Order: sequence, then structure tokens, then C-alpha cells
Amino acid sequence: MSAKQDSAVGEQSEVGAQKAANGAQSSSRAASGAAPRATSRDTPRPRGSRAPESRLAMVRRARRINRELAEVYPYAHPELDFRNPFELLVATVLSAQTTDLRVNQTTPALFAKYPTPEELAAAVPEELEAIIRPTGFFRAKARSLLGLSQALRDNFGGNVPGRLDDLVTLPGVGRKTAFVVLGNAFGVPGITVDTHFGRLVRRWKWTEQTDPEKVEAEIAEIFPKSEWTMLSHRVIFHGRRICHSRRPACGACPIAALCPSYGEGETDPEKAGKLLKYEMGGRPGQRLSPPPGYPGEPAPPASPAETPAAGEAG
Repeated sequence: MSAKQDSAVGEQSEVGAQKAANGAQSSSRAASGAAPRATSRDTPRPRGSRAPESRLAMVRRARRINRELAEVYPYAHPELDFRNPFELLVATVLSAQTTDLRVNQTTPALFAKYPTPEELAAAVPEELEAIIRPTGFFRAKARSLLGLSQALRDNFGGNVPGRLDDLVTLPGVGRKTAFVVLGNAFGVPGITVDTHFGRLVRRWKWTEQTDPEKVEAEIAEIFPKSEWTMLSHRVIFHGRRICHSRRPACGACPIAALCPSYGEGETDPEKAGKLLKYEMGGRPGQRLSPPPGYPGEPAPPASPAETPAAGEAG
């Protein structure tokens, strides 16, 4: 990446055009299953070979990582299917301890039967459990969905509130869920500290904290508030596609030169390319209804064998 492209503000029109072209190339490469092109000209150095880093240097590196991830994932988005704040809230609650794909394969039947908080609040628990059973922990999740729907009906006029303090009063809703809803349904900036986000920001040495609220607070000091929601999407996308927990694809990583943990995973480019997931690896994503501009294929719906029969109790 050139010095001009590093500038966050005041870019000349030709630089903006180049960034747009880079984003289009990234999308094209992702759609074709090709490994992402490294955007930094620096040569990655193995772990342990770096000098101690100052706070200022870390902040600059972190912001550069965010800018480069924005070029790699110009299409980053929440990976849960939803059409309104209520659907996003319910889907996010269901996403605990399972994949977004499994949630997306489950919610069409759920919202067909219970499209509003009022209807979900009146659901027969056993019938609700049968529908959401594929997401796991279905009894506890059913209690949360019934409780939050009743609270929305009784306390908020059947509407999902757009304030953090209100959202966290709902059963089954913590700060992570609240920020997902606020950022993606209401446009209120927030940092979503899920397992991917926490793992990567520690791997990148942005923080040493493990408590999600402490992670959130420290990362919020590094980035302007306007970046919080998209930063979350980019980091989570990168964690799911390239920087995996057990076998990071270091040799295919476009920010390898900026990563102090380079070498934890596979550094051979060809072998690393085989570790890429979702659209980066030429396979479908997690959404059945991806947003416009997504370069990969939609995920498949649940097979008949995975769909509980009507009235089936857990």
C-alpha cells in the first residue's frame, strides 16, 4: 500500500478511485476463490523478532490494519439474515453457541409462524422449542425469546428499543447482542466483542484483556466511534475466513506484515490458500439472503432432514 493510500482524510480523487478499484478487485478475487492479495509491501517477520512497540506505534498499526481490512472486505456485513430490528434481535439471541448459518436456516420457519413480538410472546413453549431446536440450547433460548418478546409487548409497545440501556433489560440480551442490534438496525456505533473479535485483537496485540467489556473499552480508545460497527464486521470476517483459531492462514493473509503473531499458522501460500473459508475459499457464505455486493454464493437452506416436523417437541 502506498503512502497516499494510507491517508485517512483529504485524499485526492484519483486515490479514491484507486481504492474503489482495489475494493472491486478484492470482491472479484473472493468470488473466484482466489487467495486475497497482500496489501502491505512490508515483509512479514516471524514472532519474537519484533522490537517492543510503543502505544502510538500500536495505534497506528491498528488503524492501518482496519484500513487494509476495509479494502479486503468492502462488503463486510452482519452474517445473520434479518428484515427488521425484531428479526435481528431474535436471530442474534439464537446465534449463541452455534453458527450464523444454522440460525439463518432456522429463522425462516420461525418468523413465518411468529412474525411479531406479540405473536412470539404468545407462542406455546414446546412448539417454539421444536422450531429452534437445530440451534442448540433450545429450551434456554426459547425462554429468552418468550421473555424478550413479552417485554417488548408490555414495556416497549411491541417495538425494539434503540437504546443500549433499554436493550440490556430484555431477557437473553447482553451488551454484545445489544451492539449488534444497535449498529446494524439503528445505525448506532458499537463494538461487538464476540469470540472472533476478542481472539484477533489479542493476537494483534491491541489489548491483553479477556473480559469482553474491558476489550470493548480498550479498543474504543484506539478507533473513532464512527468506525466501531464496521471495524467489528471486518475483524469478525477476517477471523472466520483467514485468521482461524487453530490454523491461521498466515501465508494467505493480506495483513501478515502488520501482525505480531505472524507464523502461528501456515505460512506457505499454497497450503494457506487451502485453509480459506466461505467466499475466500470459493464456498457459500452463511446468509441465505446476502446483501447486494456480496461476492460469494448464498448459503443453502436447511435440508428436510434438518427441519423439525410441525409440533415436534424437544
